Amino acid sequence: MTEELKIFVTGKGGVGKTTISAVLALLFAQRSYEVLAIDEDSQINLPFSLGIKDANKIIPLSQQFDYIEEKTGARPGQGWGSMLCLNPDVSDVIEKFAIKASNNINIMVMGTVKRTSNGCLCPEHTILNAVIRQICLRQDEVIIMDTQAGLEHFGRAIAKGFKYGIVVSEPSFNSIYVAKQAISLAKDLSIPNIFLIVNKVRNDEIEKMHNLGFELTNSVKKVFFLPYDEHLIQYEPDLTVFINNDSLFMNTIKKVFEDMFFYPV
Repeated sequence: MTEELKIFVTGKGGVGKTTISAVLALLFAQRSYEVLAIDEDSQINLPFSLGIKDANKIIPLSQQFDYIEEKTGARPGQGWGSMLCLNPDVSDVIEKFAIKASNNINIMVMGTVKRTSNGCLCPEHTILNAVIRQICLRQDEVIIMDTQAGLEHFGRAIAKGFKYGIVVSEPSFNSIYVAKQAISLAKDLSIPNIFLIVNKVRNDEIEKMHNLGFELTNSVKKVFFLPYDEHLIQYEPDLTVFINNDSLFMNTIKKVFEDMFFYPV
């Protein structure tokens, strides 16, 4: 079963993607699954959420210029003209750059490509896409990727290996609008299991959000609602202790976890 548990989490910035990614990783680890958590968000918050105290010292893969040059034949920032290997061998990338958060969880910090003027064939983009393809080949391991908003940059690579797409939204128009776009893109990529999580829902928003969920039922496999919980703020950024907290948020997300992965509709 674990070879099929390759999950990406996406949505508008600030909706709680990293929190949900971290909690899912911790819940899988509690069940003795081996987990590879991938931080592809430019903020690099996932290691903090999984208990890495000095995560600010981590150098993302996108900035590992020596490795990128070794694998692609071109060094980032040196401009056009170099021969670029478009299918580099990155089979050693996890061994070299993954960081152990616990006995069951390894973290891979991907980073993002900041110099958009380089175009999509820059060495950094080439290496990141190759790593996603390599990760898709891994078995007996749960893969959870916390992405930045949008999937276009990893579209084909994700489509070939990731079986679960979790789109996270807040109960606001702008957030729901972005979520609908992400759902549409995930469907275009033929991701078989797409879920919507509406996060930070307050009591007076429940009816409105349930109506929204009904509207989106045909677009996703299931819609889940997570309550706003101010206790969560007290534990951030490290969620390794909060995972055992008897709060409304944790009790709800544990039920979502069961429904999503162990008792599917």
